[in-house]
Amino acid sequence: MKFLMVTTFYPPFNFGGDGVFVYRLSNLLARHGHDVHVVHNIDAYTLLNGSKPLQATPPSSGMNHRRVTVHPLSSGRLAAVDTLAIHQFGMPAFKTNRLAQLLNDTSFDVIHFHNVSLMGAPRIFTMGEHAIKLMTLHEEWLVCPMHILWRYDREPCTKRTCVACTVRGGRPPQWWRYTGAMERAVRHIDAFIAPSRFTREIIGFHGFKEHLHHIPHFMPGSEVKPADPTIEEGILPNEPARPFFLFVGRLEKIKGAQVLIDVFKRYRSADLLIVGRGSYEKELREQAAGLDHVHFVGHANHDQLRVLYSRAVASIVPSICYETFGWVTLESYVMRTPAIVHHLGALPEIVNEGGGGLTYRTESELIAAMETLRTQPETRRTLGEQGYQSYLDHFTEKRHLELYFGLIEQLHR
Repeated sequence: MKFLMVTTFYPPFNFGGDGVFVYRLSNLLARHGHDVHVVHNIDAYTLLNGSKPLQATPPSSGMNHRRVTVHPLSSGRLAAVDTLAIHQFGMPAFKTNRLAQLLNDTSFDVIHFHNVSLMGAPRIFTMGEHAIKLMTLHEEWLVCPMHILWRYDREPCTKRTCVACTVRGGRPPQWWRYTGAMERAVRHIDAFIAPSRFTREIIGFHGFKEHLHHIPHFMPGSEVKPADPTIEEGILPNEPARPFFLFVGRLEKIKGAQVLIDVFKRYRSADLLIVGRGSYEKELREQAAGLDHVHFVGHANHDQLRVLYSRAVASIVPSICYETFGWVTLESYVMRTPAIVHHLGALPEIVNEGGGGLTYRTESELIAAMETLRTQPETRRTLGEQGYQSYLDHFTEKRHLELYFGLIEQLHR
């Protein structure tokens, strides 16, 4: 089969899990004999990041399989105008001809949309009528102009106030969202893929109830391997024998690292390692000033992360927004390390299903969970093994392909 992946971000021009997932899926399909083309928007990454990527992630993302063909799109000097036009009109602007050429290429059997907020959606959904069309819901962009149902930059959205929220978020309103354009365009999508049951439910709650299918993400087998202790130097704090908990993620307010720093102002029985970069880093460092047991690691590659996961008492995922999946939890699982997650969004789903960690709602519950795993090594080991078994049961490449091609076969009928 021949696939076209349509995504705003693709490694190394990406920020988070959506681009990494597209890379993993594209190369997985290619290794199984399928031809995959990926089209993405370099301008969106450059304008948001302010520079070219420093390092490819995941580690082999600069080495796509020979069956993967990448089509990076750029409008050159008109990049800023083009990106604004895409955002404001919900259709491709200066990239229209190239996108239409790819989407209307009748040789593609499947067109798979991902994060397409700056690729000309929803208009591009109406192109490529010859192919099966899928869309993976990496965020809540389908129902939220701010992408993540995060209201007024302070709380998960429980009441839709989209125009005011957009303005408060420093973005111009997308008036096309109030014309029925999205509702009309999504009729051209054959199936929406939700990586968690929570995502399927919340998208349905906000009005898009049809053609929603739950297919969890996966961890590539090539990335599931023991940690290499020879790469420890330079990534661990000066006291490697001291127990530590691990935060991994973009340093943005919604990811909740500030919650952990506040807890560690009172909790001194272990260290906290914070791995990642982001626009909220300055505020976090200021908050942690004087806390010698809180360490900012900065960027860590996948080999370094394996060491950190394997050595940590547990990873902690304190996100205060509606996550659509739990990548950090899954990364912990494959290293047989338990996860402690905030009981919000999709985060508790993976933990509760696989029994590989603990959940919390309050700071006191978080501290109790940390103390349980720090002081009861047998409990930590048991949860770690259960998490690894959950990975084997639900999140392997084989399981993902079974569900993915099962859906395609169902749509062919």
